Amino acid sequence: MKIKLQEFQSLKVDLTKWFQLKKTNFNLLFRPIFKRSKAIWFLVFCLFMLKNSLAQNTIDEAIEKYNSNAVEYISAIQLTKLLQKKPNIKLFDTRAKSEFNVSHLKNSIFVGYDEFQLEKIQQEIHKNDTIVVYCSVGVRSEQIGEQLQKAGYTNVYNLYGGIFDWKNSNYPIYNLQNKATDSIHAYNKKWGEFIKKGIKIYE
Repeated sequence: MKIKLQEFQSLKVDLTKWFQLKKTNFNLLFRPIFKRSKAIWFLVFCLFMLKNSLAQNTIDEAIEKYNSNAVEYISAIQLTKLLQKKPNIKLFDTRAKSEFNVSHLKNSIFVGYDEFQLEKIQQEIHKNDTIVVYCSVGVRSEQIGEQLQKAGYTNVYNLYGGIFDWKNSNYPIYNLQNKATDSIHAYNKKWGEFIKKGIKIYE
C-alpha cells in the first residue's frame, strides 16, 4: 500500500508531536523525583560532614574544641612527680558526686561542678596553696579553675585529660573505701569512648 507524500508528512508531524508529548510527560513525572533524590543525597552528605565535624576522636581533640587554655595544664606524669615533692597539694575533683563515688584520685577533695561553692573553698584553702583541679577529661575542671583564679588563687593547675587520661596512663584510682579500683565513671556513652583502660560505669 502506497502512502501519499502529504499523508506521510502528516504522519511524521503526528509522530513528532507524540514523542514530544511523551518527553514532556516523562519530565513532568520524573524530574521532581530526580530533584528530590539529589536534595536527599545532599542532605545526607551534609549530616555526615556535620557528624564528623562534631566528633572528638581523642581527648586532645575534645580539649582543643571545648577549652580555652585559661588554666595551666599539668600532665598525669608531671602530677605524680609533683606529688612526690609536695604531698600537700590540694586535688579538687570537679565532677558530679555520683562520679566521685565510683572512683577518684587518692586524697582528692570533692568540690563538684554544679555544687561548687567558692566561699567554702576560701574558708578552708589558702590563696598560695597549690591546687590541681580535674574532671573526666579537663573541661569542667577548667571552668572551676578559672573561678579559683579570679578569686585570687595563683597556683592553680588543670589535670590534662582528667581522670580518664590518668587511668589510661595506668595510675591508680580509689573508691570511697580508699581501696584501689578499676571502676571509673564514664560520664556518658560519648565521653566514655575516651576510656581505654578500666571498667566503665554509667550509673
